[in-house]
Amino acid sequence: MDLHTLVQLTTGVTLLTCVLAVVGLHTYARGRAQRAALVERLSHTGQIPIGGRRRRFRGLDRRLRGTNAGRKLELKLAATGLDLTPGEFFVYMLAAVVGLWLIGQASLAPFFGPIAGLLGVWAAWQFLNWQRQKRIEKFINQLPELARILANATQAGLALRTAIGMAAEELEAPAGEELTKVTNQLAVGHSIDDALGELADRLPSRELVVLVTTLVLSNRAGGQVVGALRNLTETLEERKETRREVRTQLSQVNMTSYAVPVLGIGSLFLMNGVKDGALDRMTGSPVGQACVVIAFGLYAIGFVLIRRMSRIDV
Repeated sequence: MDLHTLVQLTTGVTLLTCVLAVVGLHTYARGRAQRAALVERLSHTGQIPIGGRRRRFRGLDRRLRGTNAGRKLELKLAATGLDLTPGEFFVYMLAAVVGLWLIGQASLAPFFGPIAGLLGVWAAWQFLNWQRQKRIEKFINQLPELARILANATQAGLALRTAIGMAAEELEAPAGEELTKVTNQLAVGHSIDDALGELADRLPSRELVVLVTTLVLSNRAGGQVVGALRNLTETLEERKETRREVRTQLSQVNMTSYAVPVLGIGSLFLMNGVKDGALDRMTGSPVGQACVVIAFGLYAIGFVLIRRMSRIDV
């Protein structure tokens, strides 16, 4: 290949590279503009909060959302009301597990490191369940007021969609936040059945299922919803008082269920404090390790049995 041909080839490759670079920059700028326009449009509907914090671990979050377990985790996080993505929760849980593993291994014995890590996973899920149940209870307490607002709005001649939007503005969290999500879904074309069905999936409870079923059937059949909502309001008020009384009666039993495993773990620290290295010697043999595992299993069974026996469905 002579020098003239080499110069022409180099010039052609350089020009092609410049053209591709310009096209790439144009595509990138257009994509950013489209994304900014989409964020602006969704911000006006409330689906993306304006001025929200920057999310961490986006790559891991995308991978988790693509799995079945990640989608379930996302649904549970949405029910808790926590400002966390599945990726963030997974990383924080993993950090807690590693920390508890090291603490259990250093303060007790190396054998207790994995057990402490498993307890960290269990504690993280229990925290999510506690947050979810607390939010559901708070939402249930707001259901009588929600039914009253919907009844008044429909009696005034407003459509059900408008009544839901009015209730979203008047009620505090979590009912206001959840109804805002329903309103946003209705604004982008979702049906009332689907939007209310997702609400019932996020915050499962008998009271909410009854309210959603009443609204959906009334919307399908076109019947008079005011009378049904009036009766439902009275029923929800009565169930609210009953649930409060049951929860008060069972508070001591619930505390006992948590005190039992705490006493077991505390006895390990006491044993190791009375005689240094006792846990190392105890877990140094297969028999001792088996006894520790059996003991933890019995504490777990006791916790579950106490919770089961104290559960009263109202």
